[in-house]
Amino acid sequence: MTTPVHEGVTCTPVRGQASFCVRRSVHILEHMVNSTVLMENSSSRGRESGSDYAELSRRISDAGLLRRRPLYYGVRFGIVGLALAGSAAAFLALGDSWSQLFVAAGLAVVFGQLGLAAHDLAHRQVFSRRRPSEIGGLLVADVLLGMSYGWWMNKHTRHHANPNHEEKDPDVAPDLLVWSRRQARKARGLPRFIGKHQAALFFPLLTLEGLNLSFSSFKALRSPSMKRPVLEGTLLVAHFLLYFGGLFTILSPGKALAFIAVHQGLFGLYLGSVFAPNHKGMPMIEDGTRLDFLRRQVLTSRNVRGGPLVDAFMGGLNYQIEHHLFPSMPTPALGRAQLITERYCAELGIPYHRTGLLASHREALRHLRSVGEPLRDAR
Repeated sequence: MTTPVHEGVTCTPVRGQASFCVRRSVHILEHMVNSTVLMENSSSRGRESGSDYAELSRRISDAGLLRRRPLYYGVRFGIVGLALAGSAAAFLALGDSWSQLFVAAGLAVVFGQLGLAAHDLAHRQVFSRRRPSEIGGLLVADVLLGMSYGWWMNKHTRHHANPNHEEKDPDVAPDLLVWSRRQARKARGLPRFIGKHQAALFFPLLTLEGLNLSFSSFKALRSPSMKRPVLEGTLLVAHFLLYFGGLFTILSPGKALAFIAVHQGLFGLYLGSVFAPNHKGMPMIEDGTRLDFLRRQVLTSRNVRGGPLVDAFMGGLNYQIEHHLFPSMPTPALGRAQLITERYCAELGIPYHRTGLLASHREALRHLRSVGEPLRDAR
């Protein structure tokens, strides 16, 4: 049962938890199942916090969904490895030709799949032990992708702990884009200009994401949080020496620059198209809000349906709710976990949002346009 508090705000009691309040703009409310901002309304009461998640975890474990799947990952990583080797062979065979732009486009997809492989290694979905997971992550992320595994792990761990939290989730920290109206009102300079038009600029900006990951990786080498800055710095330099060295040795300068633009642009667009549907446009959590683990993950995440093709394209991240609840769950188990989780959320009356791929992007773009409204209204 939902209780109105004042215009644009409703409070919903949930089993064993505090009521949570929702602030929504009319525009978002018309197009979204879930709300825009979650705020604390009252203290927790009822059952012990976390017990709802414990019951779901028991059901998932009883279904055998947390077991490692070495055959699946062996086949999947083998296919990606063959695709990478095939791209390199095609590059060498074509030589100084404009046909290399087709290789660049194909390599962007391969790099996207490598990024998804690094993600699974980081979450220990492939190996249960830390050491092989780290070695695999350094090899795939630093050597093959040119992205710091340590920097990304630190950032992604903080995201998983507090998804869509305005103060604690680095993925919604204000930068060029703003993710809430509060951030929009504080924006200055270039972010203020981009924020006015960020829905229209979102996909063009994604073409820079591959380069941004590499730039941020080098920048992070000076951070105290980096455990192995010398090792990772060496691996990153080795990657780019091979990447740029190969391009400018085989191709003329103009063709090499065109290859980089196509490859890095499509790579960033692919990664952004995979990660953006997961949380963008879902509720933002304000500082001081108290939600248990189950509700914090479910209410801020969105699943994307679409079948085997979407599963392959998104590397299983289309089951974002289940991935956030069970980060080490192997990808092929997420589909069965989705059925169990959605039924369980229905038992508890917890909103569970699942939509199509195009619809998920529409929701994200509507959210970007809505939160940028204060900047457009300012004169």
